[in-house]
Amino acid sequence: MIPISDDNPTRITPFVTWALVLTCVGVYLWQLQQQGTAYGDAINMFGFTPSRLMSPQIEATDTPSAAPTLTIFTSMFLHGSFLHLAGNMLYLWIFGNNIEDAMGHVRFLLFYLLSGIAAALTMAFMDPLSIHPMVGASGAISGVLGAYMLLFPRARVTVLVPLLIILYPFRINAVWVMGVWFAMQLLALTGPDTSGIAWWAHVGGFAAGIALTPFLKSANVPFFGPRTSRGPWGR
Repeated sequence: MIPISDDNPTRITPFVTWALVLTCVGVYLWQLQQQGTAYGDAINMFGFTPSRLMSPQIEATDTPSAAPTLTIFTSMFLHGSFLHLAGNMLYLWIFGNNIEDAMGHVRFLLFYLLSGIAAALTMAFMDPLSIHPMVGASGAISGVLGAYMLLFPRARVTVLVPLLIILYPFRINAVWVMGVWFAMQLLALTGPDTSGIAWWAHVGGFAAGIALTPFLKSANVPFFGPRTSRGPWGR
């Protein structure tokens, strides 16, 4: 399923969501300007490599890299391809504004970064010897999905479902969109992974999003909020 919109209105302008999208797009444009091996060097330098954090004493030093703790943050804004960027920004654009609305600008930014940190640390804990740099906003966005499922499970989401060679639009409750998405992450962990995707980061970010939401949402925002066309909390 590919989400393309939701019917969950917001009360505030999602400046932080817009800024995150623009930052990721801007960083990717910078990546494209790197010539030859410089593109891969940028990912190696600013991507998060678990072994550099977990086993710095045995990590090779011939490849330049930023400090491992710094790359936890820089890796959130790098992407490996245009499709990687487009998929992540689509999810952030659709669901991020509602979570920003439910938390406020500053707390949403804190929530986003903490979810990304949790995603990276989960990957490091589950695969501490990995020498492959992890890049992408998907860990932090997984936290956004976890928060959305907790706060707006009954919001209607329009998704495209492939049937043969045609994409058909359907409107379903958000809980099914998030549930199917999370189930796919767990299924990917049970088989051989040849995709290069950091599935554990997605799981860790999603779990962090659920855990952090009760502490960072505004007090007047209920859990499992009602579906309404008047506003996210029926006002």
